[in-house]
Amino acid sequence: MTVQRISPAYPVENLSAAVELLTALIGEPTFVDGERFAQFDANGARVMLAGADRDADLPFLAIKVDDLDDVVNRLRASGFTISEPVRGPHERRAALRIEGESSWYISVYEPLIGS
Repeated sequence: MTVQRISPAYPVENLSAAVELLTALIGEPTFVDGERFAQFDANGARVMLAGADRDADLPFLAIKVDDLDDVVNRLRASGFTISEPVRGPHERRAALRIEGESSWYISVYEPLIGS
């Protein structure tokens, strides 16, 4: 398993308004998927906005990997609880809740081929 990228991600109720704000602040987004998701890249950093399709209404750390099933199996073997992977239009992802933490979580995702 290789970690390809680690990015902060924030839930937003109005993705269009959040995209408009960040566009004015840092420039055009690198990707927008309707009211579902958006990402901005600047100077090697990435920030993500989670709109209508998200696992919880909490900020999260998005970790892009090349083999989601391997990560899920390794985490479970180590005693961590991670959700079953779900398939979105561009990715497969699984959510990992951090014991004792209620203000954030981790989303591990693997892009689908061609996405």
